[in-house]
Amino acid sequence: MGEDIAAVILEPIQGEGGVIIPPDDYFPQVRKICDRNDVLLIVDEVQTGLGRTGKMFGINHSGVKPDIMCLAKPLSGGVMPIGAFISTKEIWQEMIPNPFLHSTTFGGNPLSCAAAIAAINVTLEEKLPEQADEKGAYFIPKLLDLMSKYKNICQEGRGRGLMIGMEFTSNEAGYEVAKGLFDHGVLVAGTLINAKTIRIEPPLVISKAELDTVLEVLNKVFVDVSKKFSTKPNHSKRIDSH
Repeated sequence: MGEDIAAVILEPIQGEGGVIIPPDDYFPQVRKICDRNDVLLIVDEVQTGLGRTGKMFGINHSGVKPDIMCLAKPLSGGVMPIGAFISTKEIWQEMIPNPFLHSTTFGGNPLSCAAAIAAINVTLEEKLPEQADEKGAYFIPKLLDLMSKYKNICQEGRGRGLMIGMEFTSNEAGYEVAKGLFDHGVLVAGTLINAKTIRIEPPLVISKAELDTVLEVLNKVFVDVSKKFSTKPNHSKRIDSH
């Protein structure tokens, strides 16, 4: 690695990339490389943090301790805009002589901070990470079983806790499934990469009955979209050998 590399920034699970889960040994190996080269490991927990994946932070699944964590979206329970920069004591000490090394326009907003403190307390008191873990373990196997019945449109399902991705065979199939779900009152998230992968990221307090409703709606939509794509003409070129 080059001598001018200061840090490596990674998501514990790629969100906009399509809910991509790294192999179990990925982060331990990254941590070793960073330590060996005196490089900081920064994890982006904006989407994975505060219970979403079944643990308080997504990086907890790997047993790795980062140097810096970045938090945002769920930090206030979705009520107020807020972000946080969290690091080790050693890193903060570097900023004490010159605090302006880390500045912000809206830092310390009292209303946002009050909402964040309340959200953290609720997350701990109501054991939201444990709820996400339990509900993901309930939902994901059923989702995978359902997707396996519609192989002409469904490619792969994956997830941890309640951070779940459904990958389809094409952008068109993913778009049609998302549209069908919206028409039936089930809101899902796409990605910034393409329409092939749809994300299911419900509130961590969702009930198992509500998850069953999602599965019922998914089945209806899969039936409709699967029929639509099975009747599409095949435009692939035929190659004859002579």
